[in-house]
Amino acid sequence: MTIGGSLAAVVLGAAVGVLGRLIAPGRPTMPVWLMIAVGVVAAFAGTGLSHLVGLESGGWDYWETLFQIALAAVGVYLVAMFWPTSGTR
Repeated sequence: MTIGGSLAAVVLGAAVGVLGRLIAPGRPTMPVWLMIAVGVVAAFAGTGLSHLVGLESGGWDYWETLFQIALAAVGVYLVAMFWPTSGTR
């Protein structure tokens, strides 16, 4: 992966993390940096999942984006569930 590809993954991951946070139920209890980190991981996982099931395309892929957002929503929800609501953050 090139530097440009890595930078694009971080930007996309941040956007996916925010979208995942909007979809996930409940009040946000985790810091923004953690939400972005979950989004980056979800972006890579969504891409891998779409390639695993054979939904590869040459350009922008609707299903890949849906996988990324869904995984981000699940990831943000799970991390927020275990993130402490008070104390040190």
